[in-house]
Amino acid sequence: MLDWSKYITTAHRYQHKAKRQDRADLNHNIIVALADAQIRIDNDGGGQLSDIAMLRIASYECQKYWRHEKRQLTILSLNTEIGDGEGNTTELIDTLADDKAIDLADWLDAKTFLLGCPKRLVLIAHKRVSGIALDNKDKCYLQRFRQKEQKSLNLSDTFYPSQCPIYSRSTA
Repeated sequence: MLDWSKYITTAHRYQHKAKRQDRADLNHNIIVALADAQIRIDNDGGGQLSDIAMLRIASYECQKYWRHEKRQLTILSLNTEIGDGEGNTTELIDTLADDKAIDLADWLDAKTFLLGCPKRLVLIAHKRVSGIALDNKDKCYLQRFRQKEQKSLNLSDTFYPSQCPIYSRSTA
């Protein structure tokens, strides 16, 4: 025989374990599962569900609920509008960073460029600005850096690769 009041009190104990919007659904699922278990017992020869068995069935229904929740895919559309807290809305696609976009303020700032340069290259640049003549090692280093960056060679004083010890070894 079905004892609905016991099923309701048992389900009421477990409904707080679900999300607020799903508590009533979990409550009903537990009640139905308890009723199904009692019907199976009645069909097999009778008897009542013990309180421990009802708690175990309710616990199992909670586990089923959370497994189902975790397996649900959350798919966001890039056309979804989001708010910024000030009443303005923008589409989600507009908030993505573009890898090819150039930040012009940082590009023009010399400090940002110098942070990425090797220290020796910065010292060579200071020598050039100060008007100090570069020795062969500095000229060779500058030449290699320019070739690596695939920039054209614009030295005011003439530099021949034969003067560089690295080039003279490789060509000899």
